[in-house]
This record gives sequence, structure tokens and C-alpha cells, in this order.
Amino acid sequence: MPFPVPILLALLMLGVVAPATAEQPLAERPTKATAPAARAAKPDPRWVFYAKDKHHYASPWFAGKHRKMVPYGCTTAPYYDPDPRCRDNQGFHHGLDIAMPCGTRLYAGRHGRVVSHAALGPAYGVNPLLFRNKALGVDFLLAHTTKVFVQPGDRVAKGQLIAKASDSGAPDGCHLHFEVRTAGGGLDAAQNPLKLLRLSR
Repeated sequence: MPFPVPILLALLMLGVVAPATAEQPLAERPTKATAPAARAAKPDPRWVFYAKDKHHYASPWFAGKHRKMVPYGCTTAPYYDPDPRCRDNQGFHHGLDIAMPCGTRLYAGRHGRVVSHAALGPAYGVNPLLFRNKALGVDFLLAHTTKVFVQPGDRVAKGQLIAKASDSGAPDGCHLHFEVRTAGGGLDAAQNPLKLLRLSR
């Protein structure tokens, strides 16, 4: 039952009754549209996985989490000549391939000095990056890279952005080929890079 006007005015002055507003009831108020979730990068249709491990890993060497594509050692991947160390005419892969979209940022997982980023052969692409860590006595080789941000002779700090991943020299799509060699050594000096890649889930 509505109050008589004189009583209503008195109640309004005392603050007992709140004035009517044009504000919509809470249930009727429009809500802000939520931002769509960031889309995951689409897989490269050229990727073929020869590693049984289907987990995605992070590493100090690259942005994001990605799958192993071709492991170090004997492999059935068709890109390598038969190797006497391997059975059934398998080839030997001297690094570890991590599938990742083109343009993925690559970082220095260790400090060191850039030796070169000149061609090392067509299998590594046109712009591979090689830098040396004297304390460990090894060279780190990152292949299929593009947009290399360092030059030979540069000192590289741990965590520094050094390049981006690409498909240069890679028939199996965009990925990082990570290789570790004894300092100053060639392909025959390659060693299992898994420990120094420091993968984590």
C-alpha cells in the first residue's frame, strides 16, 4: 500500500525509503562478453613423430610446450642413411627434434659465445646457430632457425632471445633441431643432448 505524499516525503528526508532509480535488476543487467580463450597453435601438417613419447615439454631453450619429434640416436625416420650402429638399416640422428610452430622463440639455455650462424649443410637449413660454452666444453647447435638475433663473437646470456624456429632445410615442417657437440668438434662429436635440453612437464 503506497504511503500518503506527506509521509513519503518525510521518510525520504530521513533516508528510510530509497528513491526509485532506473537501474535494471541485477538479473536483467547485460554482462560483458568474456574474451575468447587464446587459440592453441595449429599443428604443422608436415610433422611426423618418430618418438613414442606424446607428452609436451617446456625447456629453457624455447617458448611454450612441445612434443619430441625425432629422438637422438637410431631412428626409423627416412631422412638419414643407414648407420652401422643401428639395426634394420636405421639411420642415426645426431640431435633431438622438437616440433614447434614457425616463429617460436628460441632462448639460450646456457651462456656462451656465438661461434657462427653460417650454413653447416642443407640438412641444418640456411641459418643454423652454433655457440660454445667453455665451462661445459660443448657447442650448442640450433638448426632450422630464422631471424637470428646474435652475431659471431657475441657473448650470449642465459635466457637471452637468440633466434626463432622455422622450417628452413626441414622437409618435416617447422621444428627445432637441438644438437650438442664436443667443443670444436664436427658431426661425429655429437652427444646425447637430452640432459642439456632440460625438458620438463
